[in-house]
Amino acid sequence: QVQLVESGGGSVQAGGSLRLSCAASGYTYSRSYMGWFRQAPGKEREGVAAISKVGASTAYADSVKGRFAISRDNAKNTLYLQMNSLKPEDTAMYYCAADVNGARWTGTIAASEYDYWGQGTQVTVSS
Repeated sequence: QVQLVESGGGSVQAGGSLRLSCAASGYTYSRSYMGWFRQAPGKEREGVAAISKVGASTAYADSVKGRFAISRDNAKNTLYLQMNSLKPEDTAMYYCAADVNGARWTGTIAASEYDYWGQGTQVTVSS
């Protein structure tokens, strides 16, 4: 079955960096669009970044543009999120998600387009 397992979360001070990873298994990873989402307590889930099947196209939420970078290694079935210049408002549970049925790249980061989700990894940024 499809499995997505996130890792790399932790606690950092504002201005610091973290690199999240998401290991995918149980399906043909290179045929899926991938995304990162986050949810803070009491807030709605927010799309953070998305990447096309071979990594040629990416999309970011305005709140993370210029600070976060999404990438993928199809040989390792792994998705990454490099997070730099972290701010306290980046504190949230971060989830990776797979869109295995998408027919074309839309450039949007809509949770409704994603079929499978990981369990999440916590990121806490202190001021």
